Amino acid sequence: MNPHYAFIVEIDQSIAAATETLRTALVREQMGIVSEVDVQATLKNRLGLDSHPQRLLGICSPGIAHALMAAEPDIGALLPCGASVAEAVAGRTRIALQDPLVIAAQSQNPQVHEACERASAALRRVVDRLGQAVVA
Repeated sequence: MNPHYAFIVEIDQSIAAATETLRTALVREQMGIVSEVDVQATLKNRLGLDSHPQRLLGICSPGIAHALMAAEPDIGALLPCGASVAEAVAGRTRIALQDPLVIAAQSQNPQVHEACERASAALRRVVDRLGQAVVA
């Protein structure tokens, strides 16, 4: 079952390959990964815990981010959109991309809603491409 706040896709690639595949798919939508946290390393270094490979990513479209912050300057507190990439089973990676409509739900501004709709549609296309393994 997929949560209402994210688009989910699983692909038969290692976490490193899946992250690069995701990066390529995002570029086609004029988006990119602007931050990356290695959760596995952080849990090991800070808490001494072993875990499967996983990363938290910040995904952004400069044009959409600009439109959002022009419409509502404090909305920057909700940006970039979050993503999770996890390889719980070797060679199979689950990617969860935050649906920007989660951000839209926090605002009454129609310009925010319009920008989030565009971002949501773009991320749906990214997930569709990943699911079809057609990102070139």
